[in-house]
Amino acid sequence: QVQLVESGGGSVQPGGSLRLSCAASGNIDSIRAMGWYRQFPEGERESVASIRWSSGVSSYAMSVKGRFTISRDDAMVYLYMSSLKPEDTAVYHCTQDAETGDYWGQGTQVTVSS
Repeated sequence: QVQLVESGGGSVQPGGSLRLSCAASGNIDSIRAMGWYRQFPEGERESVASIRWSSGVSSYAMSVKGRFTISRDDAMVYLYMSSLKPEDTAVYHCTQDAETGDYWGQGTQVTVSS
Protein backbone atom coordinates (compact mmCIF):
# COMPACT_ATOMS: atom_id res chain seq x y z
CA GLN A 1 0.00 0.00 0.00
CA VAL A 2 1.34 3.40 -0.98
CA GLN A 3 1.13 6.10 1.64
CA LEU A 4 2.80 9.44 1.09
CA VAL A 5 3.32 11.76 4.03
CA GLU A 6 4.60 15.29 3.60
CA SER A 7 6.41 17.30 6.22
CA GLY A 8 8.16 20.65 6.53
CA GLY A 9 5.35 23.08 5.86
CA GLY A 10 4.69 26.11 8.01
CA SER A 11 4.46 29.87 8.10
CA VAL A 12 7.22 32.08 6.79
CA GLN A 13 7.72 35.72 5.89
CA PRO A 14 8.12 36.83 2.28
CA GLY A 15 11.64 36.14 1.11
CA GLY A 16 12.01 33.23 3.48
CA SER A 17 12.73 29.57 2.80
CA LEU A 18 11.25 26.20 3.62
CA ARG A 19 12.10 22.61 2.79
CA LEU A 20 9.39 20.04 2.27
CA SER A 21 10.07 16.32 2.59
CA CYS A 22 8.29 13.21 1.39
CA ALA A 23 9.23 9.54 1.62
CA ALA A 24 8.62 7.29 -1.36
CA SER A 25 6.32 4.41 -0.55
CA GLY A 26 5.35 0.99 -1.83
CA ASN A 27 7.36 -0.78 -4.53
CA ILE A 28 10.23 1.67 -4.98
CA ASP A 29 11.42 -0.15 -8.11
CA SER A 30 8.17 0.67 -9.89
CA ILE A 31 8.46 4.44 -9.42
CA ARG A 32 8.81 6.49 -12.60
CA ALA A 33 8.77 9.96 -11.10
CA MET A 34 7.92 11.91 -7.98
CA GLY A 35 6.90 15.49 -7.60
CA TRP A 36 4.90 18.17 -5.88
CA TYR A 37 1.73 19.98 -6.75
CA ARG A 38 0.00 22.70 -4.79
CA GLN A 39 -3.59 23.68 -4.24
CA PHE A 40 -4.27 27.35 -3.69
CA PRO A 41 -6.86 28.67 -1.21
CA GLU A 42 -9.18 29.41 -4.13
CA GLY A 43 -9.06 25.75 -5.14
CA GLU A 44 -6.87 25.95 -8.25
CA ARG A 45 -4.10 23.35 -8.55
CA GLU A 46 -0.67 23.73 -10.04
CA SER A 47 2.03 21.17 -10.71
CA VAL A 48 5.12 22.66 -9.09
CA ALA A 49 8.03 20.32 -9.79
CA SER A 50 8.84 16.74 -10.66
CA ILE A 51 11.90 14.53 -10.81
CA ARG A 52 12.43 11.40 -12.88
CA TRP A 53 13.28 8.58 -10.52
CA SER A 54 16.00 6.85 -12.54
CA SER A 55 17.65 9.81 -14.26
CA GLY A 56 17.12 12.55 -11.70
CA VAL A 57 16.01 14.94 -14.44
CA SER A 58 13.76 17.60 -12.97
CA SER A 59 11.21 20.03 -14.30
CA TYR A 60 9.50 23.07 -12.81
CA ALA A 61 6.53 25.33 -13.26
CA MET A 62 7.52 28.71 -14.64
CA SER A 63 6.12 30.36 -11.54
CA VAL A 64 8.74 28.70 -9.30
CA LYS A 65 11.68 28.24 -11.63
CA GLY A 66 14.85 29.62 -10.09
CA ARG A 67 13.32 29.71 -6.61
CA PHE A 68 12.37 26.08 -5.93
CA THR A 69 14.59 23.02 -6.19
CA ILE A 70 13.41 19.42 -6.18
CA SER A 71 15.88 16.75 -5.19
CA ARG A 72 16.03 13.11 -4.34
CA ASP A 73 18.13 11.29 -1.77
CA ASP A 74 17.65 7.54 -1.69
CA ALA A 75 13.92 7.12 -1.11
CA MET A 76 13.27 10.69 0.02
CA VAL A 77 12.14 13.58 -2.14
CA TYR A 78 12.61 17.18 -1.12
CA LEU A 79 11.34 20.51 -2.30
CA TYR A 80 13.53 23.39 -1.25
CA MET A 81 11.65 26.66 -1.59
CA SER A 82 13.42 30.00 -1.38
CA SER A 83 12.48 33.62 -2.02
CA LEU A 84 8.96 32.70 -1.03
CA LYS A 85 6.14 35.03 -2.01
CA PRO A 86 2.62 35.43 -0.60
CA GLU A 87 1.29 33.88 -3.81
CA ASP A 88 3.14 30.66 -2.92
CA THR A 89 0.66 30.16 -0.09
CA ALA A 90 -1.00 26.79 -0.72
CA VAL A 91 -1.27 23.20 0.43
CA TYR A 92 1.63 21.27 -1.06
CA HIS A 93 1.10 17.63 -1.97
CA CYS A 94 3.73 15.02 -2.74
CA THR A 95 3.00 12.83 -5.76
CA GLN A 96 4.30 9.44 -6.86
CA ASP A 97 3.99 8.24 -10.45
CA ALA A 98 4.54 4.49 -10.51
CA GLU A 99 3.84 1.54 -12.77
CA THR A 100 1.20 0.56 -10.23
CA GLY A 101 -0.59 3.90 -10.43
CA ASP A 102 -0.47 7.55 -9.39
CA TYR A 103 -0.53 8.51 -5.74
CA TRP A 104 -0.49 11.65 -3.63
CA GLY A 105 -0.37 12.62 0.01
CA GLN A 106 -2.68 14.65 2.21
CA GLY A 107 -0.52 17.73 1.87
CA THR A 108 1.26 20.21 4.08
CA GLN A 109 0.28 23.86 4.45
CA VAL A 110 2.70 26.57 3.41
CA THR A 111 1.74 30.11 4.36
CA VAL A 112 3.79 33.11 3.26
CA SER A 113 2.76 36.26 5.04
CA SER A 114 4.25 39.27 6.75
